[in-house]
Amino acid sequence: MTEKKTQVITINEKEYNVDDLTEEQKVLINHITDLDRKIGSTKFNLDQLSVGREAFANMLNKALDPKEPVGSSRVEEGSDFPEPNEDVSDS
Repeated sequence: MTEKKTQVITINEKEYNVDDLTEEQKVLINHITDLDRKIGSTKFNLDQLSVGREAFANMLNKALDPKEPVGSSRVEEGSDFPEPNEDVSDS
C-alpha cells in the first residue's frame, strides 16, 4: 500500500492541510503564489535594468568627458553654423 502524504501550508503562522481547503481557497493560494513569483521576477528584471542604465550613463559620461561642455567658446560668433530652430533645408 502506498501512503498518501498530506500537504501542509503555513499562512499567517498557522498550518493548514491542503486537502481541507475549499477549491476557492486553493485558487486564491495559487494566485498569491504566482504573484509572489512574478514580483520576484520583476524585481530581478528591475535590478538588471537599473545596472544597465547606470552602465550606459557611465559610458555616456566617458564619451562626453574629453569634449568641451555645450555653450563653450569653441565656436566663434558669425560662424557658418545655423541658429537653433533655423531651417537648413535646400528649399
